[in-house]
Amino acid sequence: MMTNLFSSFDPSTNLNLSLNWMSVLISFFFVPSLFWIIPNRLNFLMKKMLFLLHNEFKLLTKKNNTLIFITLFFFILINNFMGLFPYIFTSSSHMVFTMTFALPMWLSFMIYGWLMNTYHMFAHLMPQGTPPILMPFMVCIETISNIIRPGTLAIRLSANMIAGHLLLTLLGNTGPMVNMLLLIVIIIQIMLIILESAVAIIQSYVFAILSTLYSSEV
Repeated sequence: MMTNLFSSFDPSTNLNLSLNWMSVLISFFFVPSLFWIIPNRLNFLMKKMLFLLHNEFKLLTKKNNTLIFITLFFFILINNFMGLFPYIFTSSSHMVFTMTFALPMWLSFMIYGWLMNTYHMFAHLMPQGTPPILMPFMVCIETISNIIRPGTLAIRLSANMIAGHLLLTLLGNTGPMVNMLLLIVIIIQIMLIILESAVAIIQSYVFAILSTLYSSEV
């Protein structure tokens, strides 16, 4: 029986339980402990990144409650990097994982905005300076753009994570067939892994920064 190209992303295992999703819990082991007498280098690195993200997110939200977005960034970042290691399930390449973060966050923003800032939310549907003839169309466009936001957040993360992994899988399967070009394939795979590492950082940052921008609108 021939397997699908996407079978490498299948979360099922030999048991009746999808144990591959347990790889999400690995990220908790990389959180540095704060109970050291002398802080180590991981503590300094995490604190430096935390302060940089806090200062950047604070400019967008105009508030100091950036903890949820910083936590979201680190959680997605670690799961993206975990998927680059062999035999570790890439949870961030599935819509189940990404939509779990995008949909509740967007829904909470919408509920808070429409209940607490109703006038502002109505005003946001009509950009300033819109001609009167285009006002009904702009309301429809802004409404559709607000509705599809959780889908675009989830699809952007999962699609970017699965694209590079598919390319690495294809190159890994064709490696034994081209013995003469094996060195070239290895070099290309190393370059792709470096590119995927950059994509893992960028996509987690994009997810967190877009969530921050959506929260600033309400």
